[in-house]
Amino acid sequence: MGLWLLAACVAVRQANEVLDRPEDRRLPDLDAWLGPNGVLHLPGSLYDADARGTTFGGTPFAGWVLRPLTRAAENTLGVAWTVATLLIVAAIAVVVARAVPGLRTRRARLLATPLIITLLVVSLPVRGNLSLGQLSLLPVLLALPAMLRPAPGRVASIAMGVAAALHPAMLLFAVYLWLTGKQRAAANATATFLGCTALAWVTMPHDSFTYWVHHVAGAGLGGDADALSNQSLHGLLLRVGLSGPLEIALVVLLSAAVLWFGVPRAVAYAKDGQALLGAALAGCVMVAVSPVSWQHQQLWILFVAVARLGARQTDRMVWPVAVFMIMTFDSKTLVWNKLAAVRTIADNGPLLLAIASACAVPFITRASAKWSPRAMPQGVADTSRFAWIPALPFGWRPLSRPNLLLELLMIRVGYQVYSFIRASVPDQRRVAEDHGQQIIDLEKFLHIDVERGLNHFVAEIGWLQSSMNFFYETFHFIVPLTILAILYVRKPAAYRSARTVLSVATLTGLVGFWLYPLAPPRLMPGYDYIDTVHGVQDLNNPDFGALTKISNQYAAMPSLHVGWSLWCGLMILAIAPKGWRWLGLLYPLSTTIVVMGTANHWIMDAVGGAAVVTLGFLVQYLLTGRSAFSVDPVAVPVADTAEAGPGEGIGAADAISTPVTVGAGKSAVITRSSESKPDDSDSRDDPDKRPVSRKS
Repeated sequence: MGLWLLAACVAVRQANEVLDRPEDRRLPDLDAWLGPNGVLHLPGSLYDADARGTTFGGTPFAGWVLRPLTRAAENTLGVAWTVATLLIVAAIAVVVARAVPGLRTRRARLLATPLIITLLVVSLPVRGNLSLGQLSLLPVLLALPAMLRPAPGRVASIAMGVAAALHPAMLLFAVYLWLTGKQRAAANATATFLGCTALAWVTMPHDSFTYWVHHVAGAGLGGDADALSNQSLHGLLLRVGLSGPLEIALVVLLSAAVLWFGVPRAVAYAKDGQALLGAALAGCVMVAVSPVSWQHQQLWILFVAVARLGARQTDRMVWPVAVFMIMTFDSKTLVWNKLAAVRTIADNGPLLLAIASACAVPFITRASAKWSPRAMPQGVADTSRFAWIPALPFGWRPLSRPNLLLELLMIRVGYQVYSFIRASVPDQRRVAEDHGQQIIDLEKFLHIDVERGLNHFVAEIGWLQSSMNFFYETFHFIVPLTILAILYVRKPAAYRSARTVLSVATLTGLVGFWLYPLAPPRLMPGYDYIDTVHGVQDLNNPDFGALTKISNQYAAMPSLHVGWSLWCGLMILAIAPKGWRWLGLLYPLSTTIVVMGTANHWIMDAVGGAAVVTLGFLVQYLLTGRSAFSVDPVAVPVADTAEAGPGEGIGAADAISTPVTVGAGKSAVITRSSESKPDDSDSRDDPDKRPVSRKS
């Protein structure tokens, strides 16, 4: 239920963001086509520019389908179009969930579907469809059934043909269907495409000639081909400065190479039983070789996230996370480096991902011994009076060192989410100042209102002010990342626990920022606080708030500076040699003094920071059943199944043997039958809760 609620919230927010835009910026493509002055309302050819210089970019058949909608009111049509787009996304998610390898049960698919919906809605292709008012998601939905079903029926084949009539580049999928042994479906799809196109020729001969002959299948329609949103080989070569016959020759040569290597790989993976991956690779080939592949047409690239790479379970997540990042973050968010070469790679990230996926990345096949991931040692939970602790079942509490690249990617994703949520909090200056007054009154009542005296004391001593400013701006990220790095290298099991604590504390802090906006001391009018870091702020100046364009200045409760420093201090006390453990006390105490001395936080913010870290430790214990301070927890090594032959392994084995120590000089092997327990069973560390066979 929680995942479905998350998907609904993300979808509603995205729809609200689209429909709340001013009329001149809302669904610009839809308005340009179907609006009161849209090109489909004008007499003459579809491809005659309107007064705004806009031309229709779809096929004549698409115009024939859309023209009856031009009588609808723009506002009503905008709402209906947005809702219909979200319903198409949900339908695509359902189809994809049924085709993902490993989701064998109805319950697993039911849990995966809302997660897939969420990932689709936040991706750049879907956001582009929603914001522009495009129809590029409909051909994807029409094409998927024929590509994923082992024996597509006539309806699925006809749907594929209609999809090709709406997006001619999808004719490549007819070749893909033929090569995968679905010749009848390929023939029906081709016949349907020809029939729809012929219908458009009969009803709109001039428009059809303009599209298919004059513009060579629509090339040059819909926007500048060298725009960054065109992630095709043609667009890439135009962006690097090539043009004319040389550019055309290179496009043909490179497209032929992508087709030569990409199509056979797509067919091979489809015949391997990975229909969704095969369809995704065929879609990647289509994106690369098509003359124009606008952002809203690149959803196929996102589907390659289902591919399997890596021998260990943690390695398996690197590829989907990387794909998600490239297809969700724009190039400026993806990389900070300003070097021209790095920027060029980031700008063309989706295209490069599509080509690499289609032609080079060695995805694991079902026949490979690596198909089932190598098992990892699992942590033993401490004894608890509550049967539901740990909340995570056996197999979900690994102690091995996680994949470093995955951790770096997740840190980047986490920081982007953190920055987005923090900056998305509504501007509530008056509410934040009222909350600030509440904090002042509470601290006066408790006789702990020490911030103003400390702030003025710091501001009067130059070297102290400079030192605290440097401390505030520098150590907040460096120290936690350093401790995480040390834990990762020396104490991988402790790293996992510590990372969970920090993540929960940060997420809880974001909730606090949203629910309780609070003005820090430096932004409280009438109290004469000195902003030692940013300088004097004139709260009555109309230009005040320039800082809020960088980040939310009213995210003071709780203080994550103090919360993170407390986490750092506790980790230092747990892992540092005895001679250095005093740093575990000094660092959080120093951070608390610094945030108050620079007028960035109240002392109650520090209390809030300590509270969210405490909650993080509690959640970590509830999930794993062991303390985060257990730097060397007891492990249960699970038998390695990576060496098994084809068809064997965790996913297909009849039993999994787990050696455990049962006493001094004694050992046993716990054999967990993969077929003797139900799919939704919740195995724990207690051997009595699962079938066992003991061997001395």
